[in-house]
Amino acid sequence: MQAAVLESLGNLKLRDVPIPEIDDDSALLRVEAVSICGSDVRIMRHGNPRVVLPAIIGHETAGTVVKAGKNVSRVKVGDRVAIGADVPCGQCDWCRNGMGNNCAINYAIGYQIPGSFAEYMKLPRLVLDEGPVTPFSEGLSFERAALAEPLACAINGLELVNLSLGKSIAIIGLGPIGCMMIDLARIMGATQVIAVQRSAKRMEIGRSYGADAYISSDTEDVVSRCRELTGGKGPDVIMTTCGSVEAHEQAIEMVAQRGYVNLFGGLGKDARAMSLFSNTVHYKECFVTGSHGSTPRQHALAVKLLEKDLVRVAPIITHHFPLSEIVAAFDTMESRKGMKIVVEPQRG
Repeated sequence: MQAAVLESLGNLKLRDVPIPEIDDDSALLRVEAVSICGSDVRIMRHGNPRVVLPAIIGHETAGTVVKAGKNVSRVKVGDRVAIGADVPCGQCDWCRNGMGNNCAINYAIGYQIPGSFAEYMKLPRLVLDEGPVTPFSEGLSFERAALAEPLACAINGLELVNLSLGKSIAIIGLGPIGCMMIDLARIMGATQVIAVQRSAKRMEIGRSYGADAYISSDTEDVVSRCRELTGGKGPDVIMTTCGSVEAHEQAIEMVAQRGYVNLFGGLGKDARAMSLFSNTVHYKECFVTGSHGSTPRQHALAVKLLEKDLVRVAPIITHHFPLSEIVAAFDTMESRKGMKIVVEPQRG
């Protein structure tokens, strides 16, 4: 089969490699669609302690089961399945209590477990026993099903901030996650959704999601506008879905009394330290959290939401590439010319 192999940092090559062999406890997935995550780009450029090169990365995946070992009961040949990233070890307290994304081992597809920038990928026993492997119906396309993985991460983030009926929310950053969160916030009960974005192109796509207000962080004072839009009290919930330390600081400054801030977007290693006057948190009695990854439960929920079209992902899928053009696909992702870049390994 063909696979995109990360041979060394910055050196992603299309190679002919053997199709993975399965045993009685594993299955073989024909990869139909895999989207590029920002973490894939970081692995390619900077590496990751959990990724030993050469490696096949990629984890936002959907495909068809073409082989299954005799002991496999979770999937069968012909199943259309979406695959998430985080795979619980199944043994530690975090994993046994449904919080496998906090596992110290932190197994993940495209990290310790070979990923999906390939025509086929193996689903080993651990993935089938513990991981995010979710069947979906023919009414859901493979490219949309692949986005269940980032959608599950968005669900994890919003579950941590107790979003509920009648609350206001500000989402800072209208990348793919931010756009999905607009729809998610609606179905979770938010009655006021404020969207903040800097770049005009992403703002244009974000407007199709119908937030109540849009703020351009290039031309407007985000803090004062969010306070103005919420009658002076600030948003009840703020999600920083961008990699900006300034956005993190603004969020804590403007969140409502007893509100929630989720520092969702990770920062680069060269980012400056966040400046925080702790009395702001003290006197507001506000809650500051972070979130990363997701659990198999959240991945299964994401697939259900996609099947019912309660969260729209078609607007954020801007580019398609065959596997043979994987380098061009990564270049497009890095250039920020699009939103979600989908690679289709079965495309000629």
